[in-house]
Amino acid sequence: MAEGDVCFNRDGKLVRPKRLPSGLYQFRQGTGPERCVFDSIEAIKAGADLLWIETATPSVKDIADMMNEVRKEIPDAKLVYNNSPSFNWTLNFRQQAYDRWVEAGKDVSAYDRDKLMSVDYDDSELAADADDKIRTFQADSAREANIFHHLITLPTYHTAALSTDNLAKEYFGDQGMLGYVAGVQRQEIRQGIACVKHQNMSGSDMGDDHKEYFAGENALKAGGAKNTSNQFS
Repeated sequence: MAEGDVCFNRDGKLVRPKRLPSGLYQFRQGTGPERCVFDSIEAIKAGADLLWIETATPSVKDIADMMNEVRKEIPDAKLVYNNSPSFNWTLNFRQQAYDRWVEAGKDVSAYDRDKLMSVDYDDSELAADADDKIRTFQADSAREANIFHHLITLPTYHTAALSTDNLAKEYFGDQGMLGYVAGVQRQEIRQGIACVKHQNMSGSDMGDDHKEYFAGENALKAGGAKNTSNQFS
């Protein structure tokens, strides 16, 4: 042993853990769930109100297995879970459906487990099964794993990227300005989305009040009776 080495006793043997280039120590393969359970219990004992557990896939069983172990020692332990866009939800849940079918003895000969993301399966019975489990994921995991709060990170990032890409294809394609009008503005009006009046949403009314206070009738206002936002009244 060299000066500064870290060793510990495991089953009567002196063991030196493997240290990674990052300086962290590598845990034994397959011990992640146990470490997560241990850390969760210790965190609550140290004063944490809620737990945050990350899983390799969005699996109700995996989450419940860990939380059930935690709750053996901390019965009222509550979990915050991230319904993360980093997961490929479609592929994960189709593979879970595939595995359930195999276990139940159902015929899966029409499916290739490694290619279940293919659009060819979008209208299949297996895809419908998977989508139903995605739909009930929050309710199922809340019931089975005592998830107290579900959150989803970056949904607006992805919706903005998708809608902007679709708009660009139409606006600079055959649809021209109709790509924006039919796909965006008309839908805003039909659904009563307040941001259709973007002048008001950006604070132009407050700005006009400020100008009028100081300049009176000479104020150069963004709003007024003839303002374009009044078309959406």
